[in-house]
Amino acid sequence: MITVPDFAKKQIVFVFFNEGEKLSFSNDNLVVKDTDGKVKLQCTCYRLFLLYAVGHCSITSDLIQKAKKFGFFIALMTTGFRLYSIIGADKDGNTVLRQKQYSYNSLDIAKHITSNKMNNQLCVLKETRNKNEMIKDAIERIPGYIRCVNESNDIYQIMAYEGLASKLYFRNHFNNVLWIGRQPRLKRDITNSVLDVGYTLLFTFIDAILLSYGFDTYKGVLHTQFYMRKSLTCDIVEPFRILIDKQVKKSINLKQINDDDFVIINGQYKLKWKKSTEYVKFLMAPIIDNKEPIFGYIQAYYRAFMKGSSIDRYPVFNIDK
Repeated sequence: MITVPDFAKKQIVFVFFNEGEKLSFSNDNLVVKDTDGKVKLQCTCYRLFLLYAVGHCSITSDLIQKAKKFGFFIALMTTGFRLYSIIGADKDGNTVLRQKQYSYNSLDIAKHITSNKMNNQLCVLKETRNKNEMIKDAIERIPGYIRCVNESNDIYQIMAYEGLASKLYFRNHFNNVLWIGRQPRLKRDITNSVLDVGYTLLFTFIDAILLSYGFDTYKGVLHTQFYMRKSLTCDIVEPFRILIDKQVKKSINLKQINDDDFVIINGQYKLKWKKSTEYVKFLMAPIIDNKEPIFGYIQAYYRAFMKGSSIDRYPVFNIDK
């Protein structure tokens, strides 16, 4: 399997496709051509790990074969950044790993992941300059919720305490906008819409790494199994969501996020297609900056899980480090 030093050399590529553009393979290179047959993008397959293909494109069967041979993934996304398929170098033959996944029935990892996420949220609030009374109150209360998570007896208790902490966190973290609450996928305001895009990019990146190790990403330890939901990927994303949260707040302060960049369709804020490149650039920045720690976390998680290690041997992602 790929090592951290090897992964550090791998590339993550974004392509925004217009109608009729083609994704193909030529001389060990991934090639994107426009409708006139002109080369829009060319990159070597030896260094590619993940290609985000956003929009409508054509894919050849030869390309799928080469993706498996060279060990890279192609994430197919709609123009609204909804991931609908990821194909390529998944190791779905890792039967020993999957047997361990299907037989695992402890709450230890769920508690570990959730407390890691909550500690990162707490750390971000502590970094806030000029803390008002609401932020100070949140900083005092969240550690109590973390203790409750670690003492919980079922998944529903864990999720409940995590939800209480997250409400405090979001309300105080996004104090630079009129915050009405986190509403996943509803896109009722611009901040939630941008968070959804960022979380999807992060989700896709983590999903590809998990697949490269052979995990069944539909079998979670925190999120319960739900039809066609990649519950394990949802789990592993949790400690890293903070990367997107910080970037979105930073981008709001830098005025990189503007009302004019969105259209309202059926009450939902949708990013304009022509603005997609700009937003992906700043939303992907923290993912690229932390691609090695993210990969190292999943590698350590895989090793601990395969060995049946005690929970103190599982990885932790610390935002302050």
